[in-house]
Amino acid sequence: MSKARAKKIKVILFDVDGVLTDGTIWIVPSHGRGGPVDAKALEAVADQGGYSISSPDFTESKGFHAHDGTGITLARLAGLKTGLITKRMSQVVALRARDLKIDHVYQGQADKLSAMEKIAAAEGVKPAEIAFLGDDIVDLPVMRKCGLAMAVKNSRPEVLKEAHYVTPSKGGEGAARDAVEYILRAQGRLKKIVDAYVESRPAAQKSSV
Repeated sequence: MSKARAKKIKVILFDVDGVLTDGTIWIVPSHGRGGPVDAKALEAVADQGGYSISSPDFTESKGFHAHDGTGITLARLAGLKTGLITKRMSQVVALRARDLKIDHVYQGQADKLSAMEKIAAAEGVKPAEIAFLGDDIVDLPVMRKCGLAMAVKNSRPEVLKEAHYVTPSKGGEGAARDAVEYILRAQGRLKKIVDAYVESRPAAQKSSV
């Protein structure tokens, strides 16, 4: 049944903490490079029920897995739209999203379902054509409405119970790659997209010389 759902997917969305990362949040000194706190930005995040580290002396850091980055690139090559929906707000997530050319980034979102609905409207797709990968109970409203609800291996029990698909890998250890490959495999396109990725590498390297 989950494979039938995966065949319809046109958009794949991810939570960040515990999905693209292992859930660890590092608070590290900014060494004077933190800059002033943007009160208006913090107020906007708070209005949406989100939160972020707000200090000129400390900054938030996270670790991302390279396999997930390649997985998101494969999704893009396949024509799938990608997006992040997270309750926290941090510059490192914005930078990672930019580097991976992620189409939609919603930070500071307590109401993740509303963010999903905005993405669906922007892309002109139905909820049945959206997949979401989460790990905690804040993700359940989206998982209950999207076409393919996915959970990382070490998700909370309530989340695992409602997932159509559970990744073999834990969050931050290649789970997003698992999710992308599962969808592309169900659509019969994985090998073709992997071959296209491999063939594009020499051209990319040559153009950068």
